[in-house]
Amino acid sequence: MDKDIREHFWKAFQTSPFIMMSLQAGHAHAEPMTAQLDKDAHHAIWFFTKRDNRIGGGGKAMGQVMTRGHEVFACIDGTLVEETDPAVRDKHWNNAVEAWFPGGKADASVVMLRFEIEDAEVWTSEMGLKGAFKLLTGKPIKQGEAGEHALGAV
Repeated sequence: MDKDIREHFWKAFQTSPFIMMSLQAGHAHAEPMTAQLDKDAHHAIWFFTKRDNRIGGGGKAMGQVMTRGHEVFACIDGTLVEETDPAVRDKHWNNAVEAWFPGGKADASVVMLRFEIEDAEVWTSEMGLKGAFKLLTGKPIKQGEAGEHALGAV
């Protein structure tokens, strides 16, 4: 994947860290999750959830991202596995997470999942001034003026 698109994805995802997650083996609907991001780990994202949640058992999964402002859309393929490193769990535990899980990080029913990203498809919709002007005035927009598209690892 192009480095610029990859960086654009992670920057936009950081400002709007929400993803719709579902297990590929099941038929349950996707659900919104708040991603715990690590700027040094572009191969994975983390989530806190309950063990009995529809994704709590982990497995092959798919996530869809649509960032605030709709400048980035992505479909991410990977595997959800339980994060067993207590240092990672401690690093990502915060007041917002605590609000969802008032039993605290020692609550045995709370699991931290790591989404190990294997592949992604990313679309950016950043038009720039010239593309936005053409859109507003009804003029034809050439390929590349309405955003970019890329496949590969994020």
